Amino acid sequence: MLLIINDSSNAYYNLAAEEYLIDHFDEDVVMLWRNDNTVVVGKNQNTIEEIDSQYVEEKGISVVRRLTGGGAVFHDMGNVNYTIIQAHREGLFSNYGYFTTMVRDFLQTLGVEAVLSGRNDLLIDGKKFSGNAQCVRHGRMMHHGTLMFSSDVKDISGALTPNQKKIESKGVKSVSSHVTNISTHMEHSESMDAEQFMLRLYEYYLENYPEAVPYRLSQDDKKAIQKLADEKYSTWAWNYGASPAFAVSASRKYDFGLVDVRLNVKHGRIGDIRIFGDYFGIRSISEIEERLRDAEYRQDNIAEVLQTFDLEEYISGMTAEELTELIVS
Repeated sequence: MLLIINDSSNAYYNLAAEEYLIDHFDEDVVMLWRNDNTVVVGKNQNTIEEIDSQYVEEKGISVVRRLTGGGAVFHDMGNVNYTIIQAHREGLFSNYGYFTTMVRDFLQTLGVEAVLSGRNDLLIDGKKFSGNAQCVRHGRMMHHGTLMFSSDVKDISGALTPNQKKIESKGVKSVSSHVTNISTHMEHSESMDAEQFMLRLYEYYLENYPEAVPYRLSQDDKKAIQKLADEKYSTWAWNYGASPAFAVSASRKYDFGLVDVRLNVKHGRIGDIRIFGDYFGIRSISEIEERLRDAEYRQDNIAEVLQTFDLEEYISGMTAEELTELIVS
């Protein structure tokens, strides 16, 4: 297992580093890193509807899309991110208990009791401090998560404008009301900042995982990562993407996440279609979108198309019948 502290705070570079590591390293990898003020949106989200564009621009907050599903999150230098990359095997995807054990055990050494709740959140005293997400790519699996240590909650609530259905489903009034910082639950947090917290986590890995070997990104690694950041992760096309004006839209909050369908219909056939949301899945939803383009806009026809897919691999928890109903609702 290669253990990396990535000392960059540039969000485009750091998200590119994850893709570079999953694509080019055969070893298991754990990377610890931080982003300066950034909104990170899920792979399947409609970025423009997840952020307060004016607030983000005024505050100089970066916006970047990640490889994994789930919802938008805010990163600042008070937040520590961890990334775990390893060979994919059956039973790992969506096994958040397995991947968050290390974090929960580490926090216990600091006198903090964390629990896994819902589909992918870690909580302290009922409040979220960590969101986690996963993807599978080329036979490799990546799990990553946030660890809010001393984040600015005002920036979190100011930058994010999540779909109100998500907020209502949690039974809370705002984004800021259901998040917390790890530091506020530590008896002696005043003696530790976020960087020191990250170093303590690094040391915990070395002390408790004999297979962990420190690794420093080489100059060749950094050059390749920067190239990927410049050509993909810092581009408008990747982070926002073209979204034509859609005539038909429908969204619904399910137990597994929000699914938001937008489409155009011309002469009884689907023109363009996009399926947004904070859901998780192993395969790219673009495969389903492509098959639905030019399909007849009829329930039986759409159902027939969707039945050819194992929908669980695209939107974990959703059935073909549910997606059919949403599309033609």
